[in-house]
Amino acid sequence: MPSREERASSLNAQQVALRDCTACSLSLKRTQVVFGVGDAAAEIMFVGEGPGFHEDKQGEPFVGQAGKLLSELLATIGLRREDVYIANVVKCRPPDNRDPLASEIEACSPNLLEQVRTIRPRVICTLGRFATRLIGETDAPISSVRGRAKSMEVAGVPVMVFPVFHPAAALYTPSNRALLEEDLRKLKLLLDRDRKALTSQEDEYVAEVAAVPDEHVAKAEITVASGTVGDDGRSGGERAEQLPLW
Repeated sequence: MPSREERASSLNAQQVALRDCTACSLSLKRTQVVFGVGDAAAEIMFVGEGPGFHEDKQGEPFVGQAGKLLSELLATIGLRREDVYIANVVKCRPPDNRDPLASEIEACSPNLLEQVRTIRPRVICTLGRFATRLIGETDAPISSVRGRAKSMEVAGVPVMVFPVFHPAAALYTPSNRALLEEDLRKLKLLLDRDRKALTSQEDEYVAEVAAVPDEHVAKAEITVASGTVGDDGRSGGERAEQLPLW
């Protein structure tokens, strides 16, 4: 397994190679390529749609209002930006913040997959529909899969994919912030679950597959069970929290 330093060196080489990228028309109006930022050996990777105005100027993803909200949400589960890795589906700003075109995503997605291959995260949190569609390999609407986990392989790396609304959705519709906060709490449970599994305590986690509720989502649950300790110091009972799958 490559060290953190080796992964950082590889990411830096990828970033340098992309500085003059002309693989799609987005290169014509960008200020600079917005590659990605964070821990090169992060356990969790956040993937958004594409750079906006502030990101294009500063060269770092999620530095505008949506980025400020993302930082606030990370703090609610005890994480900082430097603890995770943040990237986008496309590395250059679409004009007027329009949606990225299919041809632009196709041209740029190999760069994102190479980042995943280098970082080797345990969890990829997709922010919004474009990242979820690409990483999760699904056409299901984000509203039907948000807050649900999916075990799969991305760029040859076994990961849990966990879609949530894009932070910008909470800026336009304030009620979405509560949903984001709820999903981030589930994300923390998912990350804690993977950490436990790595220490050979898989018996604390039970996956229970349920019925398929609709045409988009296969529903299941991860039950995270942990013993509780009473006032007399004796162990007793269990606390279970449910994480739906798709």
